[in-house]
Amino acid sequence: MEKTPDFVAKSTWEKVLYYIALNDMPPPYLLVDKDIVKEKIRLIGRGIGGARVFYAVKANPDIEILRLIAGMDVGFEIASEGELAILKNLNVPAERIITSNPVKTFRFLSEARDYGVRYYAFDSRAEVDKLSRYVPGCSVYIRLTVNNEGSEWPLSKKFGVEIDEAAELLLYAKEKGLDPSGITFHVGSQCNNAYNWHGAIEKARELWDICSERGLKLRLLNLGGGYPIRYTKDVIEIKGIEKRISRSLKQKFPEGIDIFIEPGRAVVGDAGVFVATVIGKATRGDENWLYIDVGVFNGLMESVGGIKYKYVVGSRSAPTKWIIAGPSCDSFDVIDKDVEIPEPEVGNRVLILSSGAYTISYASEFNGFSIPKTILI
Repeated sequence: MEKTPDFVAKSTWEKVLYYIALNDMPPPYLLVDKDIVKEKIRLIGRGIGGARVFYAVKANPDIEILRLIAGMDVGFEIASEGELAILKNLNVPAERIITSNPVKTFRFLSEARDYGVRYYAFDSRAEVDKLSRYVPGCSVYIRLTVNNEGSEWPLSKKFGVEIDEAAELLLYAKEKGLDPSGITFHVGSQCNNAYNWHGAIEKARELWDICSERGLKLRLLNLGGGYPIRYTKDVIEIKGIEKRISRSLKQKFPEGIDIFIEPGRAVVGDAGVFVATVIGKATRGDENWLYIDVGVFNGLMESVGGIKYKYVVGSRSAPTKWIIAGPSCDSFDVIDKDVEIPEPEVGNRVLILSSGAYTISYASEFNGFSIPKTILI
């Protein structure tokens, strides 16, 4: 494992190998390079003049990661009282917190109101009624449906409304005493189609103009998340995405508005490396099975939705195709198929690259397997 593999920074790789060599902690665990996290926080939003960055806590809510990010004077996007509780523990001011979940629990609204959170997403009359009751006078932004083509994890079905309905809902929010501040959208997680942002901004401008004609003066455009990271192939770089976004904003919003952005995966994804162990091997028919001690239930749930990881082993055997499965007794616990890696021995380490986002946050203790610990390096 001496040579730095593709899709991981050389500095990160050296830190990972150094940690493994000097520590006796049994796998599985997630190592996160804090320098990569800080580098991404500094980079994201730099190409969009005046943008305010709000880290999406759901990507990885480990308290030490949040403590690190909180020290960099950026904001946080949350969706629940649990996420809010972590930020309270870190004394993050309410003005650095927003919530873009369009449907929120009653308890969360009560606690967010009491803490002083002001910005809330919505996409239905029911949510307006709820917000006016629990957080009267709060600032709200409507979730607009936009194209998610080219995103590995589309987010366009569960939430969002079209332009005409969005305008009616913003007007209804004003009638109910709320402050209709703007528009939000999401182009889809792990988005490799840079045009999605242009199309979404164009659509938001259309809604913006309709609202203006009807007496609503909006001031906020929340660009959501979606920046991709490298898993097993190259992706559009942040600078390229933001160049496209900046150009679109200048075309459609030349007057200058408040811009929010909510990166999650792009902040922590490729900063993370899972350290796992081979716990079993088998040949079943013409298929080779490799079993490791982290699976879809306790860390790699996104693999079920199509996210593929790069696996690194120390073996020098000839590459072989494997089905990689997790440790539980559930046959659903299959991480990937046709993974070509040299054959490792039972007990060998397996390093899983770009695994810092949506791994620990999805993990459960199903079948009695513990959630792996996150360690900053």
